[in-house]
Amino acid sequence: MSDQEPVELPIDGILDLHLFNPKEVKDLISDYIEACLDKNIYSIRIIHGKGKGVLRRMVHSILDNHERVSSYRLADDSSSWGATLVELNKQ
Repeated sequence: MSDQEPVELPIDGILDLHLFNPKEVKDLISDYIEACLDKNIYSIRIIHGKGKGVLRRMVHSILDNHERVSSYRLADDSSSWGATLVELNKQ
């Protein structure tokens, strides 16, 4: 049995990456987008934090290459640039 148990994520359109290892982010974001689409959630918020921007750049790179992402932008609310708002294609 591994030291790490799988994390059960609520599929509510908000993904907080603080809970995950950066090595997991690529697959995690893709899987989360698919899970949101299955639940007809087309607007999602990915919380990556502020820091040095490494995780934000990684998230944006993944979004740039995902076929179901129609657009994204940094959140302009109280989180400032600690989150990215994503719009998905309904297709």
